[in-house]
Amino acid sequence: MTDIAKSSAIPPSAARDAAPAPPASDRVRLRRRRERGSHEREVIDAILDEALIAHLGFADEHGQPFVVPTLHARCGNLIYVHGAAGGRALRVLTSGAPVCLTVSLIDGLVLARSAMHHSAQYRSVMLLGKARNVEDRAEKLAAFEAIVEHIVPGRWPDVRPPTENELRATALGAIPIEEASAKIRTGPPVDDEQDYAVAAWAGVIPMQTRAGAPEPDPLLPPGVEPPSYVSCYRRPGGP
Repeated sequence: MTDIAKSSAIPPSAARDAAPAPPASDRVRLRRRRERGSHEREVIDAILDEALIAHLGFADEHGQPFVVPTLHARCGNLIYVHGAAGGRALRVLTSGAPVCLTVSLIDGLVLARSAMHHSAQYRSVMLLGKARNVEDRAEKLAAFEAIVEHIVPGRWPDVRPPTENELRATALGAIPIEEASAKIRTGPPVDDEQDYAVAAWAGVIPMQTRAGAPEPDPLLPPGVEPPSYVSCYRRPGGP
């Protein structure tokens, strides 16, 4: 089991300026807006580590495509996703069928002078591959720990670990990070030359993921205070 990788957020400008790396395959070669893309693992890993939600795309045995949101965690060169053992998504995923996993981070709304040039500042990753069904108990426990720690670092030691029944009822897929690309958009709006004379405000509305004040469970016994990882919660790269 690979040690859980430390999250190290990379600012969008650094991601944009990263030294180019070749795509792992033609399937993840960037075809449009190549200047916004990257195949650098440092860039890809940082986006995967900051994102809380991934979207998993697959086709079932009848060819019907599905895209489902899921929690994930990166451990070195693997992405772990989990779900109900009897659920369609994990059943297809762990059968070795090809899948596509994406994550996206929104950093700002880009308001242009032209309606067609409105956009967003974003960082995204697309990963293609085939998942492996995780059956080894030690790896499964480590992966569940990684998922919990990805959501709230420091949480795992404070909670009850999974029971054997819970382990059996939950399927876990491991997707290798072999074919992946990142895409990043930064900067102000880009208008057509003739539109710069339009008297409409243009610029960027910055967006951030910010945690609010913790809300205790009504059934929490008196005197149980939130730990620092709750009261001071923040995402990598967040405010």
